[in-house]
Parts: sequence; structure tokens; C-alpha cells
Amino acid sequence: MPRCTRKGCGQDFDLATNDPSSCTYHSGAPVFHEGLKSWSCCSDVNKPALDFDEFMKVPGCTVSSHTDKAPEVPAPAIKTSSIASNLIVKEAKDGAEVYSTSTPKLAPPKPSIPPPVEAPVVEDEDDLNVPVSPGAVCKRRSCGTAFVSDEVNRIGDGDETVCTYHPAVPIFHEGSKGYICCKRRVLEFDEFLKIEGCKKGRHVFAPKQRTELQVEQFTDCRVDHYQTPKEVHISVFAKQVDKEKSTVAIEDNQIHLDLYLPGPKRFRRTIILFGPVNPDGSSYKFYNTKVEVVLKKLDTRSWTLLEKTTRDLGNISLTFGVGGRTGTIGGKDLVLDEQNTNRVD
Repeated sequence: MPRCTRKGCGQDFDLATNDPSSCTYHSGAPVFHEGLKSWSCCSDVNKPALDFDEFMKVPGCTVSSHTDKAPEVPAPAIKTSSIASNLIVKEAKDGAEVYSTSTPKLAPPKPSIPPPVEAPVVEDEDDLNVPVSPGAVCKRRSCGTAFVSDEVNRIGDGDETVCTYHPAVPIFHEGSKGYICCKRRVLEFDEFLKIEGCKKGRHVFAPKQRTELQVEQFTDCRVDHYQTPKEVHISVFAKQVDKEKSTVAIEDNQIHLDLYLPGPKRFRRTIILFGPVNPDGSSYKFYNTKVEVVLKKLDTRSWTLLEKTTRDLGNISLTFGVGGRTGTIGGKDLVLDEQNTNRVD
């Protein structure tokens, strides 16, 4: 029996009974913005969701017949640059950057205490005492198996009792999409929905009710940044952070984020910084919708990335955005170089 490939549907259908009112789906594209998830076709009708599982439950807004044709995926545009791939910053003097093709000698980072090991994810179990209606879909991520009967899907060791799923939550970062539990990342949302599960277990059609205390769940938060010649500003988009329990530790070459969110959710991450900073001159502040961190640079060179990497960065141009005329992109204050500052004075 074929399965419908329309967004928001995903049901098995019979060609004999497939009519123009059989399928309810989303005709638009998914929209992810600052942690909120919605559909472009019905964003004014359906309220955006924070949790990915709730987003997948948003009812469709368009009615048509089922189809098993694969959706068309546009080819991504490829941009090239003439900047040499081995261009690096050697030093900076008086605000002017000096470039070199030789590898600079960097001092080894100071040893630091490694972050504690994250607690394992506690997964749901199927309650065999709860009856399940035929056609109900397995609750585990990326499974999609429709319930037939207890004998086929819940009892015994047959092939139909095996569930292939993702035990951890999805992650969306700078256009890439995937799951925390496995390494595969894709760009298109349709391809993300096709990522095969990385773990096998039993189906969950009726999750057992947990009577014990809520189990801590580690989640992911979006991290953005912009820079000026003297500072790097980091925004961690985490809503309603517990200020009393959460910590932000700033060191010379890295920062440690340990944020407690509403309910059992928690965000923890260590960022190895692209360049050295002054911990005493840096600061952070909690807001209702995010955490702002301001890092004081030890030099005036621009940071190609926020996080240090061993990868070949390729054709990337080093810049402060539009500094020297109207300010640095993302900044609220005017940023001028020494020459323009003298003109203003």
C-alpha cells in the first residue's frame, strides 16, 4: 500500500478509494525562526509551535487527493570567490590586518575542567494494557508505522514489531537539519523527514504515563553572534532561563553555557572560541527570551567564525561588515575606525 508524500499527511492510502478530498496537507514550506516552527501556508491560522513534535501535529490546511510522487527539490546555488583558500590573518597593528599564507604559531590553550557527562535520554515505553485503534501511527520519531493489531505490531518478535527511530530531538542550525543522535545533516525539509532512524526497538503506540519526577531532557538552542573591532556579541535564544540555577563561565579561549529551561529541559554547550578574549572585561546578561554574552577581544582582528575549527575554511573573506561608515552589522552603536573618529572629532 503506497504512502502519501505530501507535507503533513504521510498516511498509507488505497488507490481505489483515493478521491480529491482524501488528503489534508500543507501546501507551503516549513518556517523556523528563533525557535518557533510553523508553515508558511497557514501561519496566520495555526499558532507557531516551540516543540518539534507539536509542530508535526499541526493540521493541514489544503485538501486534495493522496500522491506517492517524490516532491521536487530545487538545486542549491553555488557561490564562488577569488579569495585564496589558504589566506589567514597573521597579526593586526593599528587596526590594519596583515595577511600571510604561513601557519601562525598559537599558544596551547590552558587546560580546563571538562563539562560533566550528559545524562542518557529516557525513552517512552509502550503500554500494552491500553487498546490501540487500527491505523494509529507509532509515536517514535521517523518511524511512521501504522498499527494493524496487537499480534502484528506489539506482541512477539516478528518483523512488524521492530521500530527504527531517532531517540533524540531534531536539531536545526544555520539551514542544516538533522537529529542530535546521529551525524547525518540535510538542507531540505523533505529530505530531513526521510532521514532513516538510527536505533531499533519496540513501537510505542500508547506511551506509559510517568508517575515519577520529570526526567531531565537536554535540548538545543540557536546561537548567533556579531562582532565589532573590540568585542564579540553572542545571543543564545533560550526562553525563560532560570537565572538562579543557570551558569555562564567565560575563560581565555572558551565559554561554558549551562542553562536550565522551563520544565525538565536543559541546554549545555562548551564553545572553543576562534580567538582569545579577556574574561575580566567580558560579561553576560539574562533576558526573558535569550542570554546575551559580550566577549572582550584581546586583539582587533576579525573572527571568521565564532567557534574555532580545524577545517579548511576555503574562500571566506575576513571583514567587520560595514565598520568605519555606518557601524558593524547587528550592532546598535556606531563603530568607527581611528581615521574616521578623528574626522568626527
